[in-house]
Amino acid sequence: MIKPERLRKDDKVAIVSLSSGRLGDERFIHKYELGKKRLEEKFGLEVVAMPNALKGEQYLYEHPEKRAEDLMNAFKDTSIKAIICSIGGDDTIRLLPYIDYEIIRKNPKIFTGFSDTTANHFMMYKAGLISYYGPCLMCDFAEYVDMYDYTENAIRKLWFEAEENYEIKKCDYWTKERIEWREENSNKQKTRLKDEKGYEVIQGKGKVTGKLLGGCLDAFPIYNGTEVWPKLEEWKGKIIFLETSEDKPTPDLVTFYLRNLGAQGILKVAKGIIVGKPREEAFYEEYKDVYRAVLKEFGREDMPVLYNVNFGHSCPIGIMPYGIECELDVEEKKITLLEAIVK
Repeated sequence: MIKPERLRKDDKVAIVSLSSGRLGDERFIHKYELGKKRLEEKFGLEVVAMPNALKGEQYLYEHPEKRAEDLMNAFKDTSIKAIICSIGGDDTIRLLPYIDYEIIRKNPKIFTGFSDTTANHFMMYKAGLISYYGPCLMCDFAEYVDMYDYTENAIRKLWFEAEENYEIKKCDYWTKERIEWREENSNKQKTRLKDEKGYEVIQGKGKVTGKLLGGCLDAFPIYNGTEVWPKLEEWKGKIIFLETSEDKPTPDLVTFYLRNLGAQGILKVAKGIIVGKPREEAFYEEYKDVYRAVLKEFGREDMPVLYNVNFGHSCPIGIMPYGIECELDVEEKKITLLEAIVK
């Protein structure tokens, strides 16, 4: 797997809209301006929106080829050092016919986003490029009032400083409040609640090491059977990270999704699982029961599983890097990246 170069002050970063195109809609364009300002003022980066990124939801829904064109051109542009997704959605998979994996492989750079962006991460994985299940523009860089320090610190330590043996620590606060994305709400900040649960061990003992692979669990059925869905051998020896979306899938649905991974043989060959904090803690206890039950069904009661981790649709989030060697220690409730995630 190819590591991209670290970020440095004055680097140029591109904004792309690969799934939902709402960033360009009149009611949301203030989110672009806010996210751009944060990237410039907090991190010293130069921000450019790719030509189609701000053309609006309807246009981009009708033109998946234009979304893919932005992605390919962002990779080909040697002046661009990172690509940041505006937000997720539900139809990134429609970009598949227009993806050139050789372009991605020959032009490695930081790529970040979550949710339906899982499809793009699988594209990067197929191309052999390490990518990052991490912040997107609208949800994280453009958080009202200020970015979360938890997310900001992860960005600095991992993408700028290339820190080795980085421990993904539990954030000691979380938010569940929803503030509607409207410009007049820009001065409203979500209430921070103390996270008294910390990391929780669902099952297993000791520690395991393996490279990271995963994404948004309830989006997996969209990608199953396509050219970017990792083959069984790709899951062998991996530590899988899984999280659920703002749709808050019922425990029954999570059961079905996990059974599908079991039926593919993925649960048999993986070494461990890291589970994201459910959005707004919906079905918090029920999900734990589901993991125990399904893993028992597939004879994996031994598998270490750590729960309530800050990535994906939890708030705030950190960064989960695809293809990076990780140590999962359920005795100490620790997650450690055993290598720098950029060069």
